[in-house]
Amino acid sequence: MQELTRRARNIVQDGTLAYDQKVRRLAALATESIPYPDLSPEAQAALDARVICDLYEGNAPYTARYILPDYDKALRNGLQYLELEPPTDLDDALAFLQIMYAHVPSVTTYPVYLGDLDKILERFVPPTMTDDELDRTLRRFWIGIDRMVPDAFAHLDLGPHDSRITRSIFRVERSLRQAVPNITLKVEPGVTPDDLIEDGVRTVFETGKPHFVNHPMMVADHGERYAAVSCYNSLKIGGGAHTLVRLNLKEAALRFSGRSEQFLAAALPHWVELTAELAEARIRSLVEGQGFFDTHWLATEGLIELDRFSAMFGIFGLAECVNILMERDGKGRDGLGRYGHDIEADVLAIRVVERVAELVAARPMPYCEGGQGRCYLHSQGGIDLDDHVTAGTRIPVGDEPDLLQHITTCAPHHHHFAAGISDIFHVDDTAVRNPRAMVDIIKGALYQGMRDFTFNLDSNEFVRITGYLVRKSDLAKIAHDTAVRHTSDHLAAGSENAYHLTHRAVQRVVSYERAPR
Repeated sequence: MQELTRRARNIVQDGTLAYDQKVRRLAALATESIPYPDLSPEAQAALDARVICDLYEGNAPYTARYILPDYDKALRNGLQYLELEPPTDLDDALAFLQIMYAHVPSVTTYPVYLGDLDKILERFVPPTMTDDELDRTLRRFWIGIDRMVPDAFAHLDLGPHDSRITRSIFRVERSLRQAVPNITLKVEPGVTPDDLIEDGVRTVFETGKPHFVNHPMMVADHGERYAAVSCYNSLKIGGGAHTLVRLNLKEAALRFSGRSEQFLAAALPHWVELTAELAEARIRSLVEGQGFFDTHWLATEGLIELDRFSAMFGIFGLAECVNILMERDGKGRDGLGRYGHDIEADVLAIRVVERVAELVAARPMPYCEGGQGRCYLHSQGGIDLDDHVTAGTRIPVGDEPDLLQHITTCAPHHHHFAAGISDIFHVDDTAVRNPRAMVDIIKGALYQGMRDFTFNLDSNEFVRITGYLVRKSDLAKIAHDTAVRHTSDHLAAGSENAYHLTHRAVQRVVSYERAPR
């Protein structure tokens, strides 16, 4: 109790935290006083050592981690709980959504999914409304999202079809240059026009968003009703993820003394099972203990359904894991035999991911009908507390190879990660002079099998952390102990201090003959 009191006092007296940030931290602190769901001694020891991790969701979470309400159904039917009638025009629809957002929970206490806005709003745009009028209307809505949603983990989706709403959102984004909300553009060959992708590219030059996702790959995994939420986590609309647990592959490799073949055969099954045990305990706690789906109005009004939920099994530290195993196999070659720079290391990385995917797919999980009774595999983007370990399946920051090799190294992993994977490419200002080149790179990367293509401009005011954005000016404020509005800025500051994410290898967008004849 004395420790709890001390930590609570530190929070309330922290002058760098805004009021709402203190409230959320105090709430999280309270859940830590609740007993943890029962785990085996082995799983508890692995959790204590952070070989496996619960992403600090709290000992007994009382809401699902990621929730994707069916906003279209809400707009068509209205909401009994909030006493809202179905809207009949664009102003009413935007007011409806803003009110609804204030009541949608998640692990962050606010919505991580804001809707596929082009699809749900296009019918409210009358043909007589000019582009200027549409922009002014959406601009007010956009400012409201940034000022009322306290983090950069709020995400909306657009595409793959063109629409006036999509074009307007990109124009508004370029004019406001806000970190919130995050955006994904769904891209489908033959459906998404090149000039819409280029419009998205020009928006990235200004604001660091959108992400570009492989729509056919997503539909194959989730059906048409899916969305990318929070950072780049892909799940079913009307469903979501109960929890996100993750396995630190670097630590798993360090705790095993054998070579790669023995690691694949013996060590990975052990650690995957302990991670799965953690996921199952947390799922049962939420569904059976807290009864979330029996009581929350989103469930009782049919805007989310339990059978569209799954859980997310994350991995991170693939790069370090592979490099350790290459040394064990006698193939390290004084550091040259490493992930992203050596074909044998890259092949080993593929084998590790394939083995994890096989094990996760073979492990039944309760209340995960959205994933056919299994966890979704997820390439976890890392958190600020991670110590010298690379996010997900990415190549370490600053060690990225040239753009083509970077893409071909990472692309083979993407089809395994139905719940999301992202590799971040840092490009220099030459891209601004030729946005069509970036369009070709994005299309080529998706054709190569990438699920998500995310890039940022080296000189941009915005920095992409794991999948969310922050402004460099806000990081500077934190460095001078000044309060900032978005809690994600504090997380980003920790990640920047640990990983120097602004120092990603900068890629030039150029054309040259790689193998002249």
